Amino acid sequence: MTELRGLRLAVLAAIAWPVPPPGYGPWEQVAYNIARGMAARGLDVTLFAAGGSHFDGKLVAVAPAGLNADPALAGDVFGALHVAELFRRAGDFDLIHNNFDWKPLTYAVASSAPPLLTTVHGFSSPQILAAYYAGAARSFFCSISDADRDPGLSYLNTAYNGIDPNEFTFCDRPGEYLVFLGRFHPEKGAHLAIAIAKRAGLRLKLAGIPHDDAYFHEQIAPHVDGDAVQFVGEVRRAARDELLGGALALVHMTTRPERFGLTLIEAMACGTPVLGARMGSIPEIVIDGTTGFLCDDVDEAVALVPRLASLERARCRARVEAEFTIERMVDRYLDAYARALALKLPAPPSPELLQWRAHDWWDRPQAFTDLPPKPASLRFGEPRATTPEP
Repeated sequence: MTELRGLRLAVLAAIAWPVPPPGYGPWEQVAYNIARGMAARGLDVTLFAAGGSHFDGKLVAVAPAGLNADPALAGDVFGALHVAELFRRAGDFDLIHNNFDWKPLTYAVASSAPPLLTTVHGFSSPQILAAYYAGAARSFFCSISDADRDPGLSYLNTAYNGIDPNEFTFCDRPGEYLVFLGRFHPEKGAHLAIAIAKRAGLRLKLAGIPHDDAYFHEQIAPHVDGDAVQFVGEVRRAARDELLGGALALVHMTTRPERFGLTLIEAMACGTPVLGARMGSIPEIVIDGTTGFLCDDVDEAVALVPRLASLERARCRARVEAEFTIERMVDRYLDAYARALALKLPAPPSPELLQWRAHDWWDRPQAFTDLPPKPASLRFGEPRATTPEP
């Protein structure tokens, strides 16, 4: 374990929601957990977050509220100001930990700020890779799972997301319903959870926020009858704990590779096993046959439902306590911080990394949320101007 007491650390959070988020807000929750975990280890932490946030330490808020809390706020404007305020004060810090996606990288390449570490929480679209490749001259990277890595980037390590298990109530008895908790977007597989529950003859409780309105109204809402399929909306704090703990299993049959899946470890902390897709990060989190089951399709998932009640729920809790706590996450990040501080700047890209960066960005095994049309002007494989090394 690395000792960095007194290090002046800036943690840049996403600003869709305040921290800690009252309900949905995984990026914000992770940044908050990092900040409080580092403060507990004796680091001098300043957390940059949205207005309305609460943190027992130094807190800087430029956006007056979370962007989703007040839709009238201009996200582009306040997102840029959020990043700019951090870099205006960059000289106050020994290291910056970016949890706000690609935009801070564009500031970093034009600055002499202290070492920057970026946690890649997921790539939303192929063209975002352009910003990550340009920013790789100034930023070190950590992944949140081994599966969610782009071959054109180098990483200091994988730092799995961590939670405080004491915030979740362990329940040793299997429930009688299945639960889906997440964004309502095709990639999260709520429609597959419905199919599994119906074929297995079990009630299903759907919780979360619509991300894709057309998907929700066309593929989810018609099945909601208030009995066999119940929609309970966004669940917060105690209600979330009760919902997860009372379930037979969390169904997480994603259609694209999962980046991490915070709800998986939250369910497991309650003792609830996971019925999940065998792709992305899920096999790194769920021990097949012990803390849940990994499935390749709906048929396999339905066949495994009768075996869920036989799993030892205490082993789900133990898995979280061993690998996915805030303490374990902080240990991994402290090691990454030490390496970033020693190196100061990332090494120049290897020929292999450059080859991947010139390869078709659309042809990747990534969990892209958006797959827009490919611009004709992006001629992959042809020489292009590169960002000069600082």
